[in-house]
Order: sequence, then structure tokens, then C-alpha cells
Amino acid sequence: MENSNALASEKIIQDLLPQKFGTKGKVFVGVLLAFCLVGLFAYYRQLRYGLVVTAMRDYVSWGIYISNFVFFVAISLVGSLITAVFRLANVEWSKPLTRIAEIIAVAAIIFASLIIIVDMGSPERFYFLFLYGRIQSPIMWDVIVITTYFFISILLLYYPLLPDLKILLRFKEKSGKGLNKLYKFLGSYWKETPHQIKLGDKAINILCITIIPVAFSIHTVTSWLFATTYRPGWDSTNFGAYFISGAFLVGAGSVVVAMYIFRKAYSLEQYITPKHFEKMGRIVVLLALLYLYFNINEYLVPAFKMKKSEEAHLNGLFAGDYAPLFWFAILTGMIIPIIILLFKKGRRPVPAFIAGIMVVVGAWFKRYLIVTPTMLHPFMPMYNVPESYHHYFPSWEEWAIAIGSLAGTMLVITILGRIFPIIPIQETINEQHETVA
Repeated sequence: MENSNALASEKIIQDLLPQKFGTKGKVFVGVLLAFCLVGLFAYYRQLRYGLVVTAMRDYVSWGIYISNFVFFVAISLVGSLITAVFRLANVEWSKPLTRIAEIIAVAAIIFASLIIIVDMGSPERFYFLFLYGRIQSPIMWDVIVITTYFFISILLLYYPLLPDLKILLRFKEKSGKGLNKLYKFLGSYWKETPHQIKLGDKAINILCITIIPVAFSIHTVTSWLFATTYRPGWDSTNFGAYFISGAFLVGAGSVVVAMYIFRKAYSLEQYITPKHFEKMGRIVVLLALLYLYFNINEYLVPAFKMKKSEEAHLNGLFAGDYAPLFWFAILTGMIIPIIILLFKKGRRPVPAFIAGIMVVVGAWFKRYLIVTPTMLHPFMPMYNVPESYHHYFPSWEEWAIAIGSLAGTMLVITILGRIFPIIPIQETINEQHETVA
């Protein structure tokens, strides 16, 4: 029995060791790098000439950058959903997905932080927040919870990785000198003694418990940045729950997409099975229905009262200039994925992957719609301003930076998936041994 367990363990290790990029992987990384470089050039122009290169003006002072920020913050919630909630609830089937969720969370929160610095114009303004910030401001609350969430997410990725680093150090010839030095730096002190294992498990449980209220706080505080601003469309007490439910949905959708891509790229069909798509599909349906409920609640109440200040905003969304984008976001981000995933055939890998892409794409446009139309409909009407102030469409610099940040997030996920095992090796071996026993 021990011999067969050892053979099975070796096979799991060989299957799950990080793999070098093939031709398609190199092309994919090259394309992402190209988008990032274009974004960096656009950011250089913004630093040189100022925010005048953007289409933001006095009224639309928040544009596509803040849309991206809210989108990244939303996706980052997946770390607390898959890793923390499922781990604490002892959901066994989610174990192959925890590393994917942790990597997505870390990549997203990194670029959520960076895009805020971009939106500030001059980078030193971020430094001034710590020097002269006022704790009464929701912006400072956001800085505090994002910083806290970032470090907890890093630790939640790192601690479960320690047993795998010990395994990686055994396969120096496959890792290469550079990666082997990184593995030594990160995990050479891990000897897998009973005391270390006990401490590691305790630390992971503490982090899982801690990250849940912090994750809820980060999305609630982000929603307060909008809800405490006197604007039509944001004057809502529903925004906290509205943002959290949307974040859970887009986070779960992004995991489904990443599951499928890594499964295909690294031939992980034996470890990420149709059962995982079936389970995640059901979760996405539940979260989409929940988010749809909050959307109905968010628009029905002001539409029923139809205060003058809300009228132009709602008309613009439902039947005006933003109606095509609004209905595209609702249908693509919620309704069509629900229809696909309600049926058992729709929860197979390919249709679930398509539904996941729709959820993520719809979520980005939904964040754009949360920001832009409201900024164009202030409570005080626009008088005696240039015609351009009545409209907002991002400049090419804004598009380049926004797309570059999205590409950068995918690049970080791709690189981390190349450096570290995308599925926890030691946990998979332990699970296999428990099954055999």
C-alpha cells in the first residue's frame, strides 16, 4: 500500500509541477507585454502633460480609471470566497481551485492599487495621503482596507505554498537556477516538522477568518466612496450589499475562466474535472440571481419615486444614450449566464467557460456604467460650460492605460501560474492518501 501511495504521489508531483511556456504561452505573454508597454507609454504622456490628455473634466472627474479600480477590487474578493469561506466550511472539492483564486486575488489587488495612483495624476499625491490624510474621509478608509487586504492576500497565497516549495526544491533540474534560487529564498526554512505544520495550519485559519471581514469592508468602503457623494444614482443605502454581491459574482466568474484556461494549457483534466465546473456553475447561478436582485432593488425604488434629479440618470440608462451598454451589461453579465448555467449541460467545461467570460465582460461594463452616467448628471444642472463637458468618452491614453492594466493583471496571473504549482501539490497528495485509506 505504501509503495502504491508513493507511486501515486510521484505521478501527482510530475503532473502538477510548473511547466515551461510553449509557443502559444510565449505568444500570449508577448501580446500581454505589448499591451502593457503601450499602457506605460500612455502613462508617460499623462505624467508629462498632465491629466489634460484624458477626457475627464470638471464634472466627469472620475472616468474609466475608477471603473477599472472598482472592477479590480471586485475580482479580488474571490480570494476570500474560494480560499477563506470554502476552507473554513471544509468544502473538499474546492481544494484544486484555491491557488487559482489566491493568484487572481493578489494580481487584482495589485492593479487596483496602481490604477488609483494613475487616477491621481501625480504619483506623489498617494504619498501625501499618508502624510496629510484625514481619517474622516472615506478615501482614507479605502486606502487602509486595501492595504490590509493586500498583505493578507499575499500571506494567504504564501503560507499554503510552503509545503509545495519544499517539493519544488527536490526537482532542481526542472526548475532552473533562477527559479530554484527564488524557491530557496521563499521556502528553505520549511522543514515540514509537526510543529511547523501545526503553526502553518493555525496561521492559515487565522488569515481565513481575518480576510472575510476585511474583504467585506473593502467593498463596503468602496461603495461608500460613491454613496456618500451627493449625486443621482449613488444616493443609496443599498450600495454596500450591491457591491459585495457583484464582487462575489465577477470573482466566481473569473475563477471559472481561469480554471478552463489552466486546465487546457497544463493538461489538468484529471485534477480540474467536470465536477468542479458543475459546482462552480451552480455557485455562479446563485450569485448572479443575488446580484440581479440587488440590481432590481437599486433601480426600482428610485424609478418608482422618480425624483427630478434621478429622472435624467435613469432615462439615460434605460432608454437613452447609455441604454445599449446598460442592457448589454445586464444581459451579458447576469441573465444569459443564468440561462446557460441553470441547465446541467450548461455547466460542462466549455459552456461554463463561455458563461464565465460573459460574467467578467458584463461586470466591467457594469462598473463603467456605475461611474460615468452619474458623473454626467449632477444635482446642479450644467450651465455655461463647453459642450464637451456634457459628454465623456475616454481618450486613447485612458483606453491604453485601462487595457494595459487589465493585460498586466493577466500577465501577473500567467507568470505566477508559471512559477508556482497552479494546483496545491501537497494538499492533492494528502487528499489522495486519505481517499486510498
